[in-house]
Amino acid sequence: MTEAPDRFLNGPALPPAAGGPPRSLVVLLHGYGADGHDLIGLAPHLAPALPETLFVAPHAPEPCEMAPFGRQWFSLARYDPDMARRDPATLAPALEALDTGTAAAQPRLDSFLDALLETQGLTPDRLALVGFSQGTMMALRCATRRTAPLAAVIGFSGALTGATALAEVVTARPPITLIHGEDDPVVPFPAMALAETTLRAAGFAVTAHGRPGLEHGIDPDGLAIARAVLARTLQAKHQNGSE
Repeated sequence: MTEAPDRFLNGPALPPAAGGPPRSLVVLLHGYGADGHDLIGLAPHLAPALPETLFVAPHAPEPCEMAPFGRQWFSLARYDPDMARRDPATLAPALEALDTGTAAAQPRLDSFLDALLETQGLTPDRLALVGFSQGTMMALRCATRRTAPLAAVIGFSGALTGATALAEVVTARPPITLIHGEDDPVVPFPAMALAETTLRAAGFAVTAHGRPGLEHGIDPDGLAIARAVLARTLQAKHQNGSE
């Protein structure tokens, strides 16, 4: 493992399996209370399908408020998943309230992505974001407001914040894949349907996959879906030879 460029954020990286400079990038955004070392563990499972891709997993900018270790993209002190499960009508307002956090963290993530693209000499259409939980919230917030669309966004077990304003503020529409455990006790499964509906209404191409029996995590089938999406979007650009 190596370390990603330090521009406000840093974290572990896995260089291209084929050697040489990367022709594409996958940035892995971890969840609340974890750090980049957690999600970089996905890279060896994805790399065989993407031998010319650099994988990077930045650490979120803040220490986790509820644990002596780990990081957070923003506070979840006021988020109550039990309330969302007891009364589904509260889910949308609860996610709307989290948009303040994603908005505050977005500039740091944007700066990191800009620095990474500049360092590697690649264009935004060679970069995919893969998020888990709070990392998915950040991926969706950031990718929909970039100046140019990224290659793809894949969100595991997450949610869309700021849904009410999305159609008015969207500036880029990358293809989005959502994957969510149907028994998730942390981010309720209906959050995926809410994100899918909102994103489609705002003009995004979205595919959504429920994973039966899965709680808050990533299972082999979900990882296989992500690997296929990334191979299809990024490897196609390699084969076309576009820079």
